[in-house]
Amino acid sequence: MNPVQLLVKIISDHSQASKWSGAPLESFRHVANTNRGQIGEDFIRRYLAANGINIGNGSRVTPTDLMISGRRFEVKTASEDVNGCFQFNHIRLDRPYDYLLCLGIAPSSIWFGVWRKGVVAEEGAGKLVRMAEGQSVTFKLTKKQDSLQPIEQLPVVIEEIINDR
Repeated sequence: MNPVQLLVKIISDHSQASKWSGAPLESFRHVANTNRGQIGEDFIRRYLAANGINIGNGSRVTPTDLMISGRRFEVKTASEDVNGCFQFNHIRLDRPYDYLLCLGIAPSSIWFGVWRKGVVAEEGAGKLVRMAEGQSVTFKLTKKQDSLQPIEQLPVVIEEIINDR
């Protein structure tokens, strides 16, 4: 017997079928974690632009991911886990942004949440958990799908933020 085929069979015996298999957004799960954030930012830029909202500034090398009507947005992107949750990692409260925008990618749908930075800091968006014991710089935020909004609502929410001076 071929040892690689044997190992593949054993792995298969010990693996559950993935909810991502054959799903429309399955390819997102195959992207390296370091690229998922850039994909999320690019998606937000293009989606809002397609809905008539001008986006400016922001890139991987600037302290702000997106600028929308003078408001600074930090964008975090996560894929849905087996329990229907999204874990948004590396949330920093020491960076200059006004809003945290979390983009959740599920196998066949897209979800989001957006909160003022102060609300995030006071755990109004959910419990912040330290990424590593003994440090207080980067946090993770876990959200269930039912606590987020469908992506189709994002332009409406952004317009409300823009008009709330």
